Amino acid sequence: MMALKAKPISSPSPFFRYSPQNPIFFLPRLLSSQTPIDSDDVDTVYRIVSSSTHSKNLKQNLKSSGVFLSNDLIDEVLKRARFSHGNPLQALEFFNYTGNRRGFYHTTFALDTMLYMLGRSRMFEKMWEVLVEIKSKDRNLITPRTVMVVLARIAKVCSVRETVECFRKFKKLVPEFDTACFNALLRTLCQEKSMTDARNVYHKLKQSFRPNLQTFNILLSGWKSSEEAEGFFEEMREMGLKPDIVSYNCLIDVYSKNREMEKAFKVMETMRDEDISPDKITYTCVIGGLGLVGQPDKAKDVLKEMKQLGCYPDVAAYNAAIRNFCIAKRLGDANGLMEEMISNGLSPNATTYNLFFRVFFWSSDLQNSWSLYERIMHTGCLPNTQSCMFLIRLFRRLEKVDMALQLWNDMVERGFGSYILVSDVLFDLLCDMGKLTEAETCFLQMVEKGHKPSNVSFRRIKVLMELANKHEALKNLTEKMALFGSSIHLPEGMDRSTEVLPSESLV
Repeated sequence: MMALKAKPISSPSPFFRYSPQNPIFFLPRLLSSQTPIDSDDVDTVYRIVSSSTHSKNLKQNLKSSGVFLSNDLIDEVLKRARFSHGNPLQALEFFNYTGNRRGFYHTTFALDTMLYMLGRSRMFEKMWEVLVEIKSKDRNLITPRTVMVVLARIAKVCSVRETVECFRKFKKLVPEFDTACFNALLRTLCQEKSMTDARNVYHKLKQSFRPNLQTFNILLSGWKSSEEAEGFFEEMREMGLKPDIVSYNCLIDVYSKNREMEKAFKVMETMRDEDISPDKITYTCVIGGLGLVGQPDKAKDVLKEMKQLGCYPDVAAYNAAIRNFCIAKRLGDANGLMEEMISNGLSPNATTYNLFFRVFFWSSDLQNSWSLYERIMHTGCLPNTQSCMFLIRLFRRLEKVDMALQLWNDMVERGFGSYILVSDVLFDLLCDMGKLTEAETCFLQMVEKGHKPSNVSFRRIKVLMELANKHEALKNLTEKMALFGSSIHLPEGMDRSTEVLPSESLV
């Protein structure tokens, strides 16, 4: 009889998922995998998790709730915790409790989401603890995407060498330490560091892996220099790899960003000669490039050309055209394109609105900024971090405390934006205006969400509290800050044998 060997999938039980150790769950799961999750159950569990103060309370409240903790439900709860900027320690308690049940295995999505939250709060030791625990239970859950999630958070605050050291640690964690993992490292370096760093690491480690088309597409996507991008393009051809639409789009993007539009259009002709039809991404790159060379109207014509060729513009294409008019300070035309987008059944996203917030910020246009903010909050499209920063900096410049507090309260209530970045500007405003009580309230709200206020903000509030003789309040805030521990450092809990040796060191 052939042995059953499959990747762990979810089981029919609300508590258990199929695993190699429990093959009996396999068939029933196939019959129940489409069962929708009750949003009320997600709300109930999320409230329990976010209000939990102790692991014992968490377990008791979850058991008494009567909610079945399926994989799908757990995924939704963790997803909400991530996007609501929930307390990562509370989420970890929930993750560990549900994962420690006999016969239960988390999904890859749950693992990656949990690691992202811990990394965002720079709790790197706990990240590695989770990975080691998962490896001992089911290492198939650790995928190249997991590698990228972890490395991206580490690369934000650590050097390239430390990032590569952490990458090497995955050799003992992932099922296969292969080109997919190498690509995850390169993508991280392109996004979080520089193309020079990515190029150096590529040349240093490429002998240990087999670069593929995706490897070169990643490297091509980050180049700012067209000459260097062309060099990698040629190296790819020399290795016998045929460029695909992603490769060509990367090259067009480089040319467009460097204002070399003739070369960009020539590549589009090459694509057509090879029976590769330009897609929405191709046209979006061209639209952006035309804006950089001061031709927003020609870029708008590209939108019409797309429709004529049956390649209908998406939100990203419209955003590129809107950006061009914003750069040219032609807000009427920009707004007209946004209305056209809506009439075509497309909904503006946070990036769309951010383009307008940027213009309003630089022109100190408080009225239009606030009107747009109220509009998007009404539509349910929450602002991104950039929009929040434009707003809070504008409020600080114009000393609008009430608007700043409204923004902050909306962030806390609806879970958008970066508490860490916005709070620094908010605390500056509140301290400058002598609003100590409000500063204390916002400080405590932030801590309750599991985010540490900056030391600079804490010192400003501390000085004012000392002058106001609010010693008890200051003692409380000091104790809250102490909960976050000392400065950031990389964990030492794993085998050091996988680290880069001196002869392998990277600058």
